[in-house]
Amino acid sequence: MRFIADLHLHSRYAQGCSRDISIKQLEKWAKVKGIDLLGTGDFTHPEWSKELKDELVTEKNGIYYTATGQAFMLTTEISLVYTQEKGRRIHLVVFAPSFDAVDRITQYLLTHGRVDYDGRPIFKIPAWQFVKDLKAISEDIEIIPAHAWTPWFSLYGSKSGFDSLQECFKEQTKHIFAIETGLSSDVEMNDRLDQLKDIRYVSFSDSHSFWPWRLGREATIFELDELSYTNIIAAIRTGKGFWGTIEVEPSYGKYHVDGHRNCNVMMEPAETKEHKGICPVCKKELTIGVLYRVDQLADHPQKEDNHSQKFFKLLPLHEILSLVLGKGIATKTVWNDYWKILKAAKHEYEILMETTREQLLAVTSPEIADAIIAVREGRVAFTPGYDGVYGVPNFPGKTESYMKQKAVQNASKKPKAQKGLNEFFGA
Repeated sequence: MRFIADLHLHSRYAQGCSRDISIKQLEKWAKVKGIDLLGTGDFTHPEWSKELKDELVTEKNGIYYTATGQAFMLTTEISLVYTQEKGRRIHLVVFAPSFDAVDRITQYLLTHGRVDYDGRPIFKIPAWQFVKDLKAISEDIEIIPAHAWTPWFSLYGSKSGFDSLQECFKEQTKHIFAIETGLSSDVEMNDRLDQLKDIRYVSFSDSHSFWPWRLGREATIFELDELSYTNIIAAIRTGKGFWGTIEVEPSYGKYHVDGHRNCNVMMEPAETKEHKGICPVCKKELTIGVLYRVDQLADHPQKEDNHSQKFFKLLPLHEILSLVLGKGIATKTVWNDYWKILKAAKHEYEILMETTREQLLAVTSPEIADAIIAVREGRVAFTPGYDGVYGVPNFPGKTESYMKQKAVQNASKKPKAQKGLNEFFGA
């Protein structure tokens, strides 16, 4: 059986996240999206940990379930900020097999600082030491470098990262079996590095809300006889049962190419090199993006085929509808079309990956049906993201500037989705 998993997300106790995130909201929208297994996120935060223990009422083989049957795995993200030759800032995703392991991890972290101020707490622990210490707690704990290429807080980040796994994790590299690609890189880009030839690439949303244009926008697919913590970890470590990933086009990511948001400057790597990494407007250093870093560390050009693992490249359905309809992502118009389209399938992933054009035409317009199929088939070009600005899909006749304005205008609006949600669940 195939299981779609989004194992990197956050609670309302993490900075910069929706204050409305709850287990009940996550489980509802996971079902709408089609996510079989969710990460809990933020298990070290005392308030969220208490809520997890209250809401996850049953456990089977290291997987925890709500009263309605939504599966969760115990996960968190830790920020490490320390000095190793130079300042380093790296985020790590951590999976735990049980609440007992969670409590022991939390007790360990409390010897290095606080865990109650943020769902993603910060510690001055070198990455290699962190891995060594967690493995001493339990060999079943898994540590994965988060969004491995983004500039500011990652394994390979241009601002504070390393050039290799070995440089970061030293003798503890033997315990690193996967990296998270992040929005701005994908399988094809990572396959350019020989040092990653035995590493699995996982993709997760790093969602800061429960809305379906964030939750599950990237995910990992496992093919397992049974859903269990042991089987998930074995798939990551050995590849057996690891099917592939759901990703966005990396140009959509906020740090794909180089630039300065405030100066409205965006550059591909070749142009950045011509300018010696300096912004032509403010004369300061550009924020060097993921594509540049991959080029720096790559051993060979990008392959057209014969990739190390399978993958889909998709976009959240709300993103597609927003651009085609020319409306903000959380507007009533987009929501109405979203619920109409979902009548053709069990959940959003089925719409994005499997539903035929003929099935789509029964519930939506030819323009929207064609846009969904075009994204699925990789026929949509993107204006790439840079320096914290998301990339924009270029559908015919849809302007980049208009959608950026709409994104800003609707960022603070609470989406009105309850009527369609009630109908989806038959309420």
